[in-house]
Amino acid sequence: MRILITGGTGFIGGHIRDAILRRPGLGDGTLIRCMTRDASGKSHGDPRVSFVAGDVRDEASLACATEGVDVAVHCVQFPNHPVENPSKGHTYLEIDAGGTRRLAAACRRSAVRRIVYLSGAGTSEDRPEPWFRAKVVAERAVRESGCEWTILRPSWVYGPEDHSLNRFVAFIRLLPVVPVIGDGKNKVQPVAIWDVADAAADSVLLDAAINETIGLGGPEELTMDEILETVQRVMGTRRRLIHQPRWLVKLAVAPLALLPRPPLSPAAVDFILQEAIVDIGPARRIFGRDFMSLETGLRKYLES
Repeated sequence: MRILITGGTGFIGGHIRDAILRRPGLGDGTLIRCMTRDASGKSHGDPRVSFVAGDVRDEASLACATEGVDVAVHCVQFPNHPVENPSKGHTYLEIDAGGTRRLAAACRRSAVRRIVYLSGAGTSEDRPEPWFRAKVVAERAVRESGCEWTILRPSWVYGPEDHSLNRFVAFIRLLPVVPVIGDGKNKVQPVAIWDVADAAADSVLLDAAINETIGLGGPEELTMDEILETVQRVMGTRRRLIHQPRWLVKLAVAPLALLPRPPLSPAAVDFILQEAIVDIGPARRIFGRDFMSLETGLRKYLES
């Protein structure tokens, strides 16, 4: 089997690559092609892994990347996500919507058998936010590609290399108080990267996942405050949470748009504060297992 992973050197893509390599159902004949914007100098210890330069904005590079591929796993994010940079084309509309549409077309032309697409929890045509509008377009392109497809909608994904929850880990380690945007009551279902990667790897193989849209989330619906309490319990530390009004933070970060790589933007504040609750019943049924709790997932990497 020949598998393409777009964004194969990123946080999610890298873990999916490693999860596929661990699959007992895939023998030595399995080849994984990781697509990245710059493949120069990239290498992996497993000879089954190769790297190819590609950009979802470039149809020619997608044609090369998908040539001879059986399954495409699509998990590209634009740099500095979720802060958009329209001047560089790093937007939900260009990367998530347009990029997925171009990839789906390339898969169809290259006779790719199956597409596994990493979308996002809460995606719905009723949602006006730009990330949801882009995901709706992307999901439609995957469903209409003519390929078998699986769409995974993860909630908040965390793990050793994530730049979101680990920012709070750094705050807890270094600061006397922990700043929290909003009232801390927005709910999500944090899902460990290993569970997301295993679900994607299973989706490459399982017939039960064909033409299914599957929410991925941990077993707990937690508020932001509860998440940070769990992090502190695992770390054996106690810090006071200081809540900042959403409007005040959005006002404060607006001038950061002048920076080459802004750490935050007003729109990104809204993205961070969205609730991300999923129905985990289909994931349990299709993949045949439960996902780990937040405390279990945190202990897996914070205690080491």
